[in-house]
Amino acid sequence: MRWSQMFVPTLREDPAEADAPSHRLLLRAGFIRQLAAGHYSLLPLAVRVRAKIIQIIRAEMNAIGAQEMLLPALHPAEPWQRSGRWDLMGQEMFRLRDRRGADHALGMTHEEIFATVARELGSYRRLPQQWYQFQTKFRDEPRPKGGLMRTREFTMKDAYSFDIDRSGLDASFDAYHGAYTRIFARLGLPVLACEASSGTMGGSGSTEFMCPADVGEDLVARCPSCGYAANIERATSALPAASDGPGPDAPERFDTPGVRTIEDLLAHDAPADRQIKTLVYLLNGTLTLVLLRGDHPLNEQKLVDATGATDIRAAEPPEIQDALGALPGSLGAVGAALPVIADEALRGRRDMFTGAGTDDVHLRGVDVGRDIDVGTWADLREVAAGEPCVRCGEPLEIVRAIEVGHIFKLGDRYARALGARVLDPDGRLVPVIMGSYGIGVERAMAAIVETHHDERGIVWPLSVAPFQVAVVPAQPDDAGVAEAAEGVYAALLRAGVEVVIDDRPERAGVKFRDVELTGIPFRVTVGRRGLAEGVAEVTARTTGETSKIALDAVAAHVGSLLAKTV
Repeated sequence: MRWSQMFVPTLREDPAEADAPSHRLLLRAGFIRQLAAGHYSLLPLAVRVRAKIIQIIRAEMNAIGAQEMLLPALHPAEPWQRSGRWDLMGQEMFRLRDRRGADHALGMTHEEIFATVARELGSYRRLPQQWYQFQTKFRDEPRPKGGLMRTREFTMKDAYSFDIDRSGLDASFDAYHGAYTRIFARLGLPVLACEASSGTMGGSGSTEFMCPADVGEDLVARCPSCGYAANIERATSALPAASDGPGPDAPERFDTPGVRTIEDLLAHDAPADRQIKTLVYLLNGTLTLVLLRGDHPLNEQKLVDATGATDIRAAEPPEIQDALGALPGSLGAVGAALPVIADEALRGRRDMFTGAGTDDVHLRGVDVGRDIDVGTWADLREVAAGEPCVRCGEPLEIVRAIEVGHIFKLGDRYARALGARVLDPDGRLVPVIMGSYGIGVERAMAAIVETHHDERGIVWPLSVAPFQVAVVPAQPDDAGVAEAAEGVYAALLRAGVEVVIDDRPERAGVKFRDVELTGIPFRVTVGRRGLAEGVAEVTARTTGETSKIALDAVAAHVGSLLAKTV
């Protein structure tokens, strides 16, 4: 490939709209261009990187026996209605009607559609099955951001396993876990395998593969000592045992004029860890009291997971006033008629403080088990850095991360809804047991840039670089330099190296900057000075180290470098 014939529109300045290093560098290096918010054109260099990412994923999918398919991106509403997700997905789903008035959607994911195909399995003798595809997904993100990190149109490798029982699902899940670990290692992505919420996917459990990065939208709690890692939506910690006194025989009211917050109540000898914080939420339209320790924040996803609510929001002050007779700041669950869900950290607590349900009045001496009718206990609180690890007791860290993969144990939810049943060994018709496994291809590309760049540009791992080597004639107008550079280029091509020659009539400095900006792992420079010595200079992008190599030995030397780097 000749640089003079490629479309690589590099930029000298950082784009003003870029809000993440990967966004800035992929724009600057001529890999992508924005068409509209959340929609990007992938230019030639990006297509080469994308193809390599896909090939790595495909190789590992094939290695565990998965079969590649390609299912439609445009879905009729009916499968989604049968699973219950037509309404559950809300505004993030692109919907349309065809000329006959039938409802359709652009696929956000493909559980329903693969389950529809699985209706033809028929017998347990055809199980297990592993199917996957690379397909465009569409999500009407309210706030696309980060370039390729959060878009409205993207490529997903989604895979699905089909087993006869839970033990089969466990084996499939473990196989994908291993494949994902190998995929991300080959992509050069450092990842944490994290416990995670299954969200709208449902199922019995899931694992996210999270790449630590400052621009990550997710928070991960991890323990450097034992390796525990979990998305903040799932993470827990080991709290020290409480040492409450017995307290009075019944709660005691006391006046608290002007007290509206946990901090305000501290002045009344009420430590935050002995306060009961009362939040009011509408869960599927039902007003519900949500209780936590005063110094603990609520994680809303945990509340969703604990209740199964599909419609959740915090109640507005007028709704609270009408239902409870008091405004936030004086709320409490003692004697309340509303449903109550409480965080596990409050279980067994005594001699606590909470609102009295009357403005400017609180209660002391509250025994949670005695005085509050808790309908549901659940882990609702969000863990904080420094809290003890639930496994080993060492302090947890909280880090930002990018989700690059997610695997789910779906169970039989979609099979039951879509009729994917098989005859078991006893001749009974049973639903197949499914798993779902996803990797965002363009997001993986962005995550690689986030973790592999420096002040000069992208530093692609060799496994996904658009080219392995760039040959740069320093003085292209010098016939001897041009001829020698062409000879090195031809030798590298014969050796099977992915190489581009920068034959543009530009200054050497411009070419060097573009090679560094685009992240090509090795540069071979042919110039007058080296030509006089019969050598070319081979420079590694990762280290900047340069070696002088005889012109006729460049191909062999580069071959040895590539072999060592893989």
